[in-house]
Amino acid sequence: MVGRSACKCIHSKCFGAVGRPFSTGAALRSGKTTYALRLDSVPAGRLHPSMSERNGDIAMYAPLSLTGRVAVVVGGTSGIGRALALGLAAAGADVVPSGRRAAQVDSTATEIELLGRRSLRVPADVTARSSLEHLLGEVLRGFDKVDILVNCAGHTQRTPTLELSEETWNAIMETNLTGSLRACQVFGRAMLDRGYGRIVNIASLSSFVALYEVAAYAASKAAVASLTKSLAIEWGSRGVCVNAIAPGVFVTDLNRNLLEGTERGREFLLRTPMKRFGKVEELVGACVFLSSEASSFVNGEILVVDGGFLASGVNQ
Repeated sequence: MVGRSACKCIHSKCFGAVGRPFSTGAALRSGKTTYALRLDSVPAGRLHPSMSERNGDIAMYAPLSLTGRVAVVVGGTSGIGRALALGLAAAGADVVPSGRRAAQVDSTATEIELLGRRSLRVPADVTARSSLEHLLGEVLRGFDKVDILVNCAGHTQRTPTLELSEETWNAIMETNLTGSLRACQVFGRAMLDRGYGRIVNIASLSSFVALYEVAAYAASKAAVASLTKSLAIEWGSRGVCVNAIAPGVFVTDLNRNLLEGTERGREFLLRTPMKRFGKVEELVGACVFLSSEASSFVNGEILVVDGGFLASGVNQ
């Protein structure tokens, strides 16, 4: 690639010096998804002041780097959680992805290690406090600290509300809301003791608007948004920032049957100005931001990544 700008630094708009080609090395990949770019040859003195260099990796904005940080992603072995775990690793963090299925924990940890980061293999269940406490203990033994917690465990079921059993309601609340609370309590205590932490919960469009026949899920996610703000005002002065990401419509194993080839899916597309579903990798930037020093004064925020859905009124 040849940079033709008069600028003599390297940044996102000017990828080189005047008339000088730069070679690019292997991208950091997981499957078919590229998370970061490695440059093999960068002439001395050509880094923009806002950029940092470490072992040939170029971080376009140094405060976004997660190098030296330790992240735990609960529910981090599939769907959105897996994408975020891999994205945090690509940004420099050592990442422990956890979930109930040992095989998925192992495979995701292996992918993280292939990105050059450290990981652990510790299955955990958000419905059991002792399981989360065991996870915390193993992380502290392996890494001595936890800087970042991402709460991604989730459960949904479409049911007309009159037919919704208390058992189903309680199961959804137990995973989505109480599970998030448990993880925040267990890992938050360790963060508060150190005086530093970043917690990222996963909210939803249904934290803001109603979605048809998923009353339990919507109630749980509205409560997650409220919980996020409550923890933010309690813990912010002690060095722990608590925020959430509210994804728009992203097809995962959790919701695939509700979206693909259905009237519901077509309505979502109609109401999304970008006219497509999101790709789970498109949530990584928001998570890296909220996990990094770039967001050091962001606290109690629900960051929406929805292709414009909540901004939408009439689309045609």
